[in-house]
Amino acid sequence: MCQQRKARKKKLSQNDNEQQHWQDIFESVDMDVLPVEYMNKILISFSDGTKWDIDINDSRKKQPIEDIELSLNELFETYEDSIVNIDFRMDMDRIRKDLQRRVKRFLKLNK
Repeated sequence: MCQQRKARKKKLSQNDNEQQHWQDIFESVDMDVLPVEYMNKILISFSDGTKWDIDINDSRKKQPIEDIELSLNELFETYEDSIVNIDFRMDMDRIRKDLQRRVKRFLKLNK
């Protein structure tokens, strides 16, 4: 029983370390463009106190990414003077998995 607790504690510690590792990576990346395919939702706050919650996952089921990008660009241009804040909620698990896959491929090809 004691060994199971130690193993569970060690696994939790490793998960915390891995999560911190990825957090450090994400904080060091300077992104000028946020790919829509990695977005879950967008929260927009306007100067009059109105808040919009745009569910990108739901939109992806109904239309192609290119149409979503176009709609978002039009929305941001139309309301740019009244938008106070835009909060992008990203699919961090998907980003992490894609990065891991690309790094493995990069390292494999560059041996």
